[in-house]
Amino acid sequence: MIILGVDPGLTRCGVGVIEAGAHRRLSFIHVDVVRSSPDVSQDLRLLAIYNGLVEKIETYAPDTVSIERVFAQSNRNTVLGTAQAAGLAMLAAAQRNIPVALHTPTEAKLAITGNGHAQKIQIERMVTRILNLNTMPTPADAADALALAICHALRPAGALQGGEREEHLTPAQRQWAEASKKATKRRFNADRGM
Repeated sequence: MIILGVDPGLTRCGVGVIEAGAHRRLSFIHVDVVRSSPDVSQDLRLLAIYNGLVEKIETYAPDTVSIERVFAQSNRNTVLGTAQAAGLAMLAAAQRNIPVALHTPTEAKLAITGNGHAQKIQIERMVTRILNLNTMPTPADAADALALAICHALRPAGALQGGEREEHLTPAQRQWAEASKKATKRRFNADRGM
């Protein structure tokens, strides 16, 4: 399965592509940053991001696009541009009938390091290690895009596919699966008023 991860941004939109093979073996394919100039109008910046994302999707033909779920930040202009870039990634995937998955930064950190509060440098080091890279991907947007692709590949919901058994899961995957089960149970109980 080819997974294209997107770390949305209006100035720098990280794109990372990996292949998830049997027994959760992950292989690096590509990493890059799609850029737009802050010196041009917003519509032209969005067009540049969209065209760059379309080019990556058409070049690497992913089975899934994994995008960082946008959440409210203190800077409204930053979150607006990030949300617009995320929407463009969803649109580009939907136009090609490619499934989209949204993952929060905490989910990605937990999947990669086993710690939902990991620092950027920890994420970069683990991405480098997981994908057997010689150097850390730069800038941080590139590493984050690869982390989102890895997060999707290691997601608990699909952890036991194709005859895989639980012993094939890493300790971080087991921890994430357990945390996801607890969160699901809390949401279920909250919905029922318990």
